[in-house]
Amino acid sequence: MDLRFGDGMPTDEERAAVDALLGPPESSWAGADRGGTDTADLRWARGGREARDRRDQLLPALHALNDRVGWISEGALDYVCRRLTVPPAEAYGVATFYAMFSVRPRPATVLHVCTDLACTAAGADELSAAVAARLGPENGVRIERSPCLGLCERAPAALVIRAGASARPAFEDEAVQAESGGPGAAAPGDGKGRRGRPTHATAVCAPATPDTAVHAATSPESAPTEPAAHAAAPQTGNPALTPTTRPTPPTSLILLRRIGTTDPTSLDDYRAHGGCTALRRAFALGPAGVIREVTDAGLVGRGGAAFPTGRKWQATAAQPDHPHHLVCNADESEPGTFKDRVLMEGDPYALVEAMTIAAYATGAHRGHLYLRGEYPRALARLTHAVRQARTRGLLGDDVLGQGYAFDIEIRRGAGAYICGEETALFNSIEGHRGEPRSKPPFPVEKGLFGKPTVENNVETLVNVLPILTMGAEAYAAIGTPASTGPKLFCVSGTVARPGVYELPFGATLGELLALAGVRGNLHAVLLGGAAGGFVRPDELDIPLTFEGTREAGTTLGSGVVMAFDDTVPLPRLLLRIAEFFRDESCGQCVPCRVGTVRQEEALHRIVDRTGADAAPDIALLREVGRAMRDASICGLGQTAWNAVESAIDRLGAYR
Repeated sequence: MDLRFGDGMPTDEERAAVDALLGPPESSWAGADRGGTDTADLRWARGGREARDRRDQLLPALHALNDRVGWISEGALDYVCRRLTVPPAEAYGVATFYAMFSVRPRPATVLHVCTDLACTAAGADELSAAVAARLGPENGVRIERSPCLGLCERAPAALVIRAGASARPAFEDEAVQAESGGPGAAAPGDGKGRRGRPTHATAVCAPATPDTAVHAATSPESAPTEPAAHAAAPQTGNPALTPTTRPTPPTSLILLRRIGTTDPTSLDDYRAHGGCTALRRAFALGPAGVIREVTDAGLVGRGGAAFPTGRKWQATAAQPDHPHHLVCNADESEPGTFKDRVLMEGDPYALVEAMTIAAYATGAHRGHLYLRGEYPRALARLTHAVRQARTRGLLGDDVLGQGYAFDIEIRRGAGAYICGEETALFNSIEGHRGEPRSKPPFPVEKGLFGKPTVENNVETLVNVLPILTMGAEAYAAIGTPASTGPKLFCVSGTVARPGVYELPFGATLGELLALAGVRGNLHAVLLGGAAGGFVRPDELDIPLTFEGTREAGTTLGSGVVMAFDDTVPLPRLLLRIAEFFRDESCGQCVPCRVGTVRQEEALHRIVDRTGADAAPDIALLREVGRAMRDASICGLGQTAWNAVESAIDRLGAYR
């Protein structure tokens, strides 16, 4: 791919997909038909400045092509570049950055089989081999081994995406899917578009078997409906799983209380269960009052960094440069993490309300919700919730009649773990490769589009609602003085009741695993996901707080807890972690780009060796790990060695 445009031309299908998003081109320069006699408009670029201002539409345009055709041809990419005046080389760099896109021809149907930690422990390799033996390109299906799909409580998991034209406008598809149980539900008709073409469809298959995966891949429009969101939250509707033994309140759920009791597609039902109460109190307090409540409550970020939320909001609100932006990071891609998915699928209006409060407090009038591309049901639910909120006056030019304007735009990711890093996420939204930026300047000064930006993940934002309804003092009484409030934990692996659990900070690892019910002989527990660390079965008294896990020499991270019994081969698990970081490194900095490859190579060499035979490679691993930790630009490289190091030092791997 060059800086120049090529000779390839888009097909009618590709042109229609892009035009449906961007509108028809205004001139031949921007991609209109050049077959006529009037070619005067090729001598200058009318509207070039406006097109450059739409560079942020590059990722949605690539999604439009991928959804409609299944891959991105050179002619289609050239057409997008002309429409947005993006150099082809830069657009090619973006299109090849994301795992869900392909710039080579492939079948319209792609079956993504998760081969990450929880799914590997549940037999994902055997599932992938069995499906590959029955399906292939000759069946019109491409099988791809995928990193974590965020379905760890139903491992092993698979996701089917079939490209095709929409039978109706996209927003209508999403609303129908939301009201009928989400993508994967049987839709009216035969799965064909208006002219007999296949329609775009997705289907989640979890837990997957060879039979169910093959059926979903060949007939995604008739695949069984996904389980309700509350199925992933075992505590909902089960008082026996409420941790009443803790002396610290609450003895009932706070963040998960509407999951399973409220219709996630109904705004009226949401309001009947306490919805919008926090937003009304926010308007009564004013922006400064909201920030004061969040600060006094001691809320810290739930994504792993544990930065004080009130301080971040105050720093953004105080910036004189405008406009301010709000970004919700819903790109949870850490293996073992799925709590944000459960919140978005089961209580989408809560996130809309929380984003509105955060924007009001920080002076933002536009919010971007960056959502994992592998979450089709969450996309449908949130699209429907945003549309309903806009219709009912909870979003728009005059929110609740208070004279405050705010709206939310949903942006889909496309399979890049690194985009969970806030500045990489900003680059992705802006239409660039999702590579982290050097700091300073920090996002509160120059973030999205170079303007002051506050970025929080889903769980952090949803915690704002009980802070305003309960009051800061009551909220701060939950948990510990340094880690206040409730926390969501994603429990998976060899447990009887995998899912999302809500506990007050300060509960122990053993108490959490007792609720989930460990199966077999517990061999190891991974805290914090692939970027976290292993602990031994005799360390279950570790308090689940940020400070408690630090003192124990591990990390809480985003709340991942993966239990493994003695049937799971630890060396193979460590090798899968190394493969994950090698695949997900953006390649921008040398320590991470080279270090993740060297780490994987060393683990390949010693996967079946122990003792003195492994000693040289273990020494090399330590050297490479220190270099990545000290010199990498962002958290991916800085934490890529954590799990391997803890397995060697705490669990005695390779002895």
